[in-house]
Amino acid sequence: MKTPKGFLWGGASAANQFEGAYLEDGKGLSVADCFTAGSRSQRREYTDGVEEGKYYPSHIATDFYHHWKEDVNLFAEMGYKAFRTSIAWSRIYPHGDDEQPNEAGLRFYDELFDELLRYGIEPVITLTHYEVPYALVQKYNSFADRRCVDFFERYCRTVFSRYKGKVKIWMTFNEINTMMHGGEQQTGVRIPEGADRDQVLLQVAHHLLLASAKAVKLGHEIDPENKIGCMVCNPLFYPETCKPEDQIQAMKDNDDMFYFSDTQVRGYYSNKAKKRWERRGVELVMEPEDAQILRAGCVDFVGFSYYMSGVSSTRPVEKVQGNMMRMVKNPYLQESEWGWGIDPYGLRFALNQFYDRYQIPVFCVENGFGAEDVVSADGQVHDPYRIDYYRQNIRELLKAIHEDGVEVMGYTAWGCIDFISAGSGEMKKRYGMIYVDRDNEGQGTLKRVKKDSFDWYRKVIASEGEDLS
Repeated sequence: MKTPKGFLWGGASAANQFEGAYLEDGKGLSVADCFTAGSRSQRREYTDGVEEGKYYPSHIATDFYHHWKEDVNLFAEMGYKAFRTSIAWSRIYPHGDDEQPNEAGLRFYDELFDELLRYGIEPVITLTHYEVPYALVQKYNSFADRRCVDFFERYCRTVFSRYKGKVKIWMTFNEINTMMHGGEQQTGVRIPEGADRDQVLLQVAHHLLLASAKAVKLGHEIDPENKIGCMVCNPLFYPETCKPEDQIQAMKDNDDMFYFSDTQVRGYYSNKAKKRWERRGVELVMEPEDAQILRAGCVDFVGFSYYMSGVSSTRPVEKVQGNMMRMVKNPYLQESEWGWGIDPYGLRFALNQFYDRYQIPVFCVENGFGAEDVVSADGQVHDPYRIDYYRQNIRELLKAIHEDGVEVMGYTAWGCIDFISAGSGEMKKRYGMIYVDRDNEGQGTLKRVKKDSFDWYRKVIASEGEDLS
C-alpha cells in the first residue's frame, strides 16, 4: 500500500524544544524558558522567571538556531516532503504586547523557510507550541486576560503577512486541549490563590478558542490559499471492560478531548460543552460578538498527536503519567521505558474517530517513540525499537487510508532530531532519527549522528510507505 499523491511525509519538532538561543537576537523569555529540567519521577518546576542555580534545558536545547542549515540538509536527505515546527512568538514579539515586531526574529524564519523550500520541503507551522511570551504572564496572567487575544492576533497578522507564499499550512495552538490539565505549559497561566480552578481554566480556554478563530479568519483573508488547522492531543481511551458503566466512562473521557476540536471545527459550543460548564458551576464571561467570531473561524483540517492509549475504568485504580495527562494502564499493551502503552491500532482508531466526527482532512502531526538511545562502540546509534514502533503505526495509518477511506493529509514523525522532552524536560528521552550529543545536564558536543531509523525512514518515504521492511 502506498500513500496518495501529495501526501506529506516528514518530521516534526517545536521551537522551544530544539532551537535554543533563548535570549539571542532580541528574543524575549517564553513560558517554556521558565520550566526546569525534570525526569520520569520528578515534575518539571515552573518558576517565576529564570532563577539562578536552576537548569532550564530549553535555553540551549539542541541549538537548532545555530545548526539549522546542517539539520535541514539532513531532513532533505531523509526525503522529507514536509517539516513541522513552530514559530517562537517571543522571537517575533519579545514581550508579547510590543507595538513593533523584532526584525531579527522574522529574518531567522525567513531564512529557515527559504531553505526548506529550496529542498522542496513544505513548512507546516504551528503559531504557538507552548511558547507564550513570559512577559504576558507577568503583566496579564497570560490568556486569563482577554487582551492577550488581541496580542495574539497582532502576532498572527505579522507572520501571515511576512511569510505569505512561503508557508501555506498552519496550525493555531499545539495540543490546545491539554489546557484543561493545568494550563501552565500551554499558556503559562497561574491559578490565583482562592480562585475556582475550573472557572479560570475554562475562561482561558474560551480566550484560546477566540484567538484560534480570529487567526483562522485572518489567515484566510491574507492568503486564501492558506490551510489552517487545529492541533489536539489525542491519547485515546478504551473502556476497561464491556461493563456498561466503563463504556460510559470511556465516552466521557473521550468527549473531554473533543471539547476544543468540536468548537474549532464546528464554530460553536456544543450542548455537551455547555453541560460541562453547568456541572462545574462555571459561567463564562463572553462578549456579544463571540459567537460570530467562533463561527467565522472554523478550521480547514484537524491536526493531532498520537503516542499511546489508555483505558477508562469506574473502579478505583492507579493512573500513570501519559502525554500531558494521567491515564489507566492498558494491560494488553507493551510499554516504553517511560511507561507509555504502545498501541499502533490506536492510531488507526484515532484517524477514523476524527474523520467520522468531522468529515474534513486529518493530519497526524506527532507520532513517535521516546527511548534512551546510546552511541554504540561502532560510533552508531542502533534503534530497532523505534523502527518497529514506526513500522507498526505507519502500517495502521495506511489501513486507515486504503481500507477505511480516511482523508489523511500527511504524517510528520515526532521527531526528526533529538530535542528536549516537553513532558519530562529530559534529553535522554530521545525521539529523533538524528542523535544529538547532549545529556540531561546540558553537556555534550551537539554533534549530529544518523540513527538506524534515519535510513529506514528515508526508504519508507522514497517508497511512499510501500516498503516498511
